[in-house]
Amino acid sequence: MKLKVYADRLSQPSRAVIIFCKVNGIDFEEIEVKLANREQHSPEFKDINPMAKVPAIVDGRLKLFESHAILTYLSCAFPGVADHWYPNDLLKRAKIHSVLDWHHSNLRLGTVKYVFNHKLAPVVGLPLNPEAAAKGKKILSSSLSKIESFWLKGSGRFLVGSNQPSIADLSLVCETMQLELLDEEDRIGLMGPHKKVQQWIESTKNATRPHFDEVHEVLFKVKENLQKQQSLGASSGSSSSSNTTLH
Repeated sequence: MKLKVYADRLSQPSRAVIIFCKVNGIDFEEIEVKLANREQHSPEFKDINPMAKVPAIVDGRLKLFESHAILTYLSCAFPGVADHWYPNDLLKRAKIHSVLDWHHSNLRLGTVKYVFNHKLAPVVGLPLNPEAAAKGKKILSSSLSKIESFWLKGSGRFLVGSNQPSIADLSLVCETMQLELLDEEDRIGLMGPHKKVQQWIESTKNATRPHFDEVHEVLFKVKENLQKQQSLGASSGSSSSSNTTLH
């Protein structure tokens, strides 16, 4: 039976799994689970992932969720996956796992907390939360600094001193791409000080093109829509202000 990948491309971990499958020539069926429509809470999907989160996969009798576990499984279960994604060398694997474990409580926590509370909350009908956004930004800035000074330490272009990307690189770079939803000045303010991080992101993009770009198209469409809404809101506010002045 063909591998089934349940995903929403607006989800950072979903994008990582889809890109990995495409780059490695894994034959799969992509089944969209629209988070905006709360389809992750449907009984059908919760039978696959009771945690009601994407991505998830079904491979024969196996139902598996959590993107890091999925990427590890795919690396081992499908022939033809290049060794650099999840090396047979146990020492290299241990380092990859250390990055992935760090990711969830650092880079991912900061990115999700900041982008949602600073930018995306109104999309789902919630107010912006400046206090939560400030906390997220602090975690995010600290995480980018640690990637720069520790995980990218050494001469390698990729994490933990590697010269080729691993599943950790793909997972973390898809996370950083969520920052594209921010206003340009804000994004540059966050990323500008971290030249190594910027180079690493470009190296990972180049290593996974054209699939990286194609899978991220949806993110840039959302960004475009947000900018249009912001522009309309500004115009409306300006108009209201003018009317108030005239009266």
